[in-house]
Amino acid sequence: MTSSEDQKTPTHLDPDTYPRHLTDATQNIHLELTYSPLNAQSALDKISSPAAGANVLFLGTTRNTFEDRAVAQLSYTAYPPLTLKTLAGIARDAVAKHGLTGIVIAHRLGVVPIREASIVIAV
Repeated sequence: MTSSEDQKTPTHLDPDTYPRHLTDATQNIHLELTYSPLNAQSALDKISSPAAGANVLFLGTTRNTFEDRAVAQLSYTAYPPLTLKTLAGIARDAVAKHGLTGIVIAHRLGVVPIREASIVIAV
């Protein structure tokens, strides 16, 4: 008989051990995957620059319908290492192509109720 301690998921398979943040200070890129509500002001604070004449903020929220069907909530899952790698590529391309002074991409994981933000993108 094994104890419950012996049956724990190995560290390399445990999603709680995966990094959920990635920062590239040289390009002012900030990426986050979180189970907590997103903070738009925090995203703007990270990319605010005296060299930028404007900041743009996108909030993607959970709506109550999709294709004429009721929606109660959304639930997101991700493999954080691959997700962060993919988001980093998108962010670096955006910085290079558009001369951005910084970018934040924050995405919720888990259940996101109606009217709450699933994604915040600030440039």
